[in-house]
Amino acid sequence: MSELFYDAAPNATRVAPERPKPRHYPEKPAAVTLFGTCVMDLFFPEAGLDAIRLLEREGIRVRYPQGQSCCGQPAWTSGYVSEARDVALSQLDLLDNGLPVVVPSGSCAGMFREHYREVFAGEPENLRRVEDLAERTYELTEFLLYVCRVQWKDLGQPTRIALHTSCAARREMNTHLHARELLEQLDQVERVDHDHESECCGFGGTFSVRMPEVSGAMVQDKTRALVDSGAAEMVTADGGCLLNINGSLEKQGQAFRGRHLASFLWQRVSGEVEA
Repeated sequence: MSELFYDAAPNATRVAPERPKPRHYPEKPAAVTLFGTCVMDLFFPEAGLDAIRLLEREGIRVRYPQGQSCCGQPAWTSGYVSEARDVALSQLDLLDNGLPVVVPSGSCAGMFREHYREVFAGEPENLRRVEDLAERTYELTEFLLYVCRVQWKDLGQPTRIALHTSCAARREMNTHLHARELLEQLDQVERVDHDHESECCGFGGTFSVRMPEVSGAMVQDKTRALVDSGAAEMVTADGGCLLNINGSLEKQGQAFRGRHLASFLWQRVSGEVEA
């Protein structure tokens, strides 16, 4: 099987541009499992369907196990280790099918790839399964770019967008880099850099519930920067951030809104007009 390998810049004396972590990428598979995430399932089901449409457009059969739920991240980051393990184990059993796992959320993909090793520390058999799952897990834009190797024609009208990537997705999956590279294929789309682009929106899972005043101040900064950016809309690959940012914008009475990157991409490559 032929592979692509994205390695670090060879000249360490220079400041290298940001690029994804080194990783081997296989040929495009015939089928994948989509892990839809609990937030997408509850609040943005159309984005989940758009993710499926994007994959099917590339000739890939999409398996969507009905028993999937949460990746376990909220419980894990809140310190509920036993509860997180129970949730994680059920997902590990569900995804133990050998297929690539595509996740339209960098933070959930990062939970599979990075934190399941901590969840199952000291359990050799489950750790073996975790390592296998980690190698098969891809965030959606990463998979489209480096496994499907898409080359898209932009069928949409000219627009300016601002990109938001969750803290965990940036740190663990380099999702901001994948999204930027994919958006560059769309010649009618101008990505606008904005203040606070790399900063947290204030959601942080249960952080927004436990520290609402701090969370509220953070999302105020984020939304102010987005509105002032001159973009027509914000796109993001993380449902939790989208829920938080749009909720704040609505409360402020702003017309500006965000939507999931999967839906934005599907509109651009399918030529469908947003309802």
